[in-house]
Amino acid sequence: MTARRARWLAVLVVLIWLGLGGVGGPLVGKLSEVQKNDNASFLPASAESTEVNRWIERAQPVRTLPYFVVLERDTPFTPAELGTVQQWAQQLPTATFPADRSRTLAELLESTPRGAVPSQDGKALLVVVSLDSTKSADTRIGGKTALAQSAETLRTATASIGSQLGAAAHLSGPGGFLADFVVAFGGIDGILLAVALGVVFVILLGVYRSPILPVVVLLSAIFGLAAAALAVYPLAKNGTIALSGQSQGILSILVVGAATDYALLLVARFREELHDTDSAWEAMRRAWRAAVEPIVASAATVILGLLCLRLSELNSTAGLGPVGAFGIAGALVASLTFLPALLLAIGRRVFWPVAPKVDHVHDVDKLERSRIWGRVARLVGSHPRAVWVTTFAALLVGAAFLPTFKASGVEQNDLFLTRVDSVVGQEAIARHFPAGSGTPVIVLAPSAKAAAALEVVKAQPGLRDATAGLTPGRPSVELDGKVAITATSVDAPDGLAAEEVVSRLRAALDPVGTDVLVGGNTAINYDVRTASERDLRVVIPAILAVVFVVLVLLLRSLVAPIILVVANVLSFACTLGTAAILFNHVWKFPGSDPATPLYGFVFLVALGIDYSIFLMTRVREESRRQGTRRGVLVGLAVTGGVITSAGIVLAATFGALAVLPILFLVQIAFIVAYGVLLDTLVVRSLLVPAIAYDIGRRTWWPSRLARQDGAERRSPAASQDADSRTTT
Repeated sequence: MTARRARWLAVLVVLIWLGLGGVGGPLVGKLSEVQKNDNASFLPASAESTEVNRWIERAQPVRTLPYFVVLERDTPFTPAELGTVQQWAQQLPTATFPADRSRTLAELLESTPRGAVPSQDGKALLVVVSLDSTKSADTRIGGKTALAQSAETLRTATASIGSQLGAAAHLSGPGGFLADFVVAFGGIDGILLAVALGVVFVILLGVYRSPILPVVVLLSAIFGLAAAALAVYPLAKNGTIALSGQSQGILSILVVGAATDYALLLVARFREELHDTDSAWEAMRRAWRAAVEPIVASAATVILGLLCLRLSELNSTAGLGPVGAFGIAGALVASLTFLPALLLAIGRRVFWPVAPKVDHVHDVDKLERSRIWGRVARLVGSHPRAVWVTTFAALLVGAAFLPTFKASGVEQNDLFLTRVDSVVGQEAIARHFPAGSGTPVIVLAPSAKAAAALEVVKAQPGLRDATAGLTPGRPSVELDGKVAITATSVDAPDGLAAEEVVSRLRAALDPVGTDVLVGGNTAINYDVRTASERDLRVVIPAILAVVFVVLVLLLRSLVAPIILVVANVLSFACTLGTAAILFNHVWKFPGSDPATPLYGFVFLVALGIDYSIFLMTRVREESRRQGTRRGVLVGLAVTGGVITSAGIVLAATFGALAVLPILFLVQIAFIVAYGVLLDTLVVRSLLVPAIAYDIGRRTWWPSRLARQDGAERRSPAASQDADSRTTT
C-alpha cells in the first residue's frame, strides 16, 4: 500500500471513530441514570430476604423509600414545639423542588407524614417521610433524578425547622443514605475521570517528552470508553446487567488504564520500527503485527477473568463482569484501530520534538547504554537463584499477614469516609431511639405457623417489640396464605451483631418450618455477606483456570504459565497482607466489604498478569533467535521501561478512585495500585525473569523451544559472563 493511500485509510478510520464517539460519548454521562445502589437489588432470587421482599412488594403495592428527619438538642422539646413539628410535617407535601419550582414533593410521597415521634428523653424528634420508591427511581425533575431532588428539598425544609427550634437537624434513614451515595458517586462523571486523565497525561508527558503523544493516547482511551458505553448503557437500562456506582467508577478506570497500557506497548514498537524505515505505514504494519498478540492475549485474559464474575451470586458483582469486559473490549478495539490510524495520520511528527530517525538503531542495540534495566538484567543473569529465592521469601513475609485482613463487612455509618448528613443523623437516632428503629426484622410465615413463629421471635435474644403485621398499629395482611411478623433489633440493624441475630433466628425457626423466612434490611446485609463469602470460593478458582489456559495457548508451554500464575497469586497474597497491616494499624479502617478481596483478586491477577505477558512474549520472541537465557535478559531490558511506565500509569489510574469518599473504593484503589506496582517492579522485573533464567529452556516445556540449541549448551559460567557483558 502506498503512503498516500495508507494516510487516507487512516483518516477514514479516525472519522468513523469520531462518529462512534459522538454517539457513545453522551451515554458515558448518562450511565449514572441507570445505576442501582441498594443491597436488595444485588441479591440472588433464591435468597431468603429476596423472597420476603417479593412478598412485601405484593402485599404493599406501593414500595416505599423512607427518609428519617431527626431533630436533636440538649433540652427537651415542649408540647408546643412538638405541635409545631407536627404542623411542619403536614405541610411537607407542598415543598417545591429546587430544579423546578412548579412541582412539589406531593407527587413523590407515598402518604402525608403522620407527625413527629418524641424520644423517651424528649431531646429528639423523629419524622418518617415515605416516598414512593418506584416514582423516585423513574421520575426526572429539571433534568435531575427525583431521588436527589427530594433529598435536597427535604434537607432545606429540615434545616428550616431545625433553625426555628434551635435544634440540630439531619436527614437520614435508607433514603438519606441512598441520596448521599448518589452525591458521592456523582463525582464519577466528572472529578474521577478528570483526575484519572490528568494523572495519566502528566505521566505520559514525562515518559514520551512529547506534548502530542499523551493527547493521542488519551483520545484512544476516551473513545474506548465511549465504545463501551454504547453496549453498557442499553443493557443496564433494560435490566440485562446490573450497574452500580462502584461498577461505573471501575469501568472508567479500567478503560483508561488498559487503553494506556496497550498504547504504550504499540507506540514503543512503532518508534522502534521507525528507526528501520522511512515509511510510517511500513513501521506501523510491523509494530502492529508484533504488538497485536500480547495485547489481544492480555485483553482476553482480563475479559475472560471478568466474565468469571458472572458465577457470582451477587448481581452487583456479576454485573461488574460484563461491564468491565465491555470496557476492556472497547479499550482493545480503540487501541488496535483508532490509535494506529491516528499515529499513521500524524506520522513521525507525533514524537515531536524528538522524532526517531532512520538510523537502524534498535532497542536491543541500546542495552549497553541502559543504566537501569541493563543493570537489572545483569543482576538477574549473574545471581538468578539468589534473586528469585530472596524475592519469593520477601513476598511470603507480606503474605503471612493475609489472615489478618478483616472482610466481614462494615456498618452503614462506616461506608463513607466523610461525615455525610445521613451518618450524623443515624448517630443522633441511635443516641435517643432503639437501635433498630425504622428497619425491623421481618419474618414471613404461613398463617397456620404464625403463632408458633411469633413465640420464637419473642424469645430470641437481641430482638424486641415482636408483633404480627408489617406496620405496627395497622391490620395484619394475609397474602398467599402467609403473614408477616416484625421485630426491632436491639443492636444497630446494619452491624455484625444484628446479622448474627438473624442467623440465630433462622436456625431457631427451622423446627417451626423451612417455609418460615427471615427478611428485612439486616437480613439483606447478612445474605450479601454470605453470598460474598461463597463467591470467593467459586470465582477465584475459575479465574485462575481461565488465566492459566490463556497463558498456555499464548506461550505454548506448561511450565511458564505455572510460574506466572504462582508468582501473581503470591503477589496478590502479599498485597492483601500489606493492606491488612495498613488498614488495621495505620489508617484504622473499621473493616472491609466482603467483596473487597474478590475485586482485588480479579484486578490484580487479571491485570497484573498483563505485565508478565508483555515480558514473556518478548522473551519468547528473543529466545527463538538467541536462546532462552539470552532471551530472558534481552526481553527484560528491552521491555523494562515500557512495562514500568504502563504499571505506573495503571497504578495512578486506579489510585484516582481514592478521590471518592467511599471506603470500598478507597481500599480497592490502594490494593490495586500497590499490587500493580509490586507486580511491575518486583514480580515481573525480578522474580519471573530470575526463575526463567535459572531453569533455562525448560521454561518452554513441552514446546519445541525447550529443546532449542544455542546458548543453553554453554556452561552456566560462560553463559552468565556473556550475558553480563551484553547487558552491562
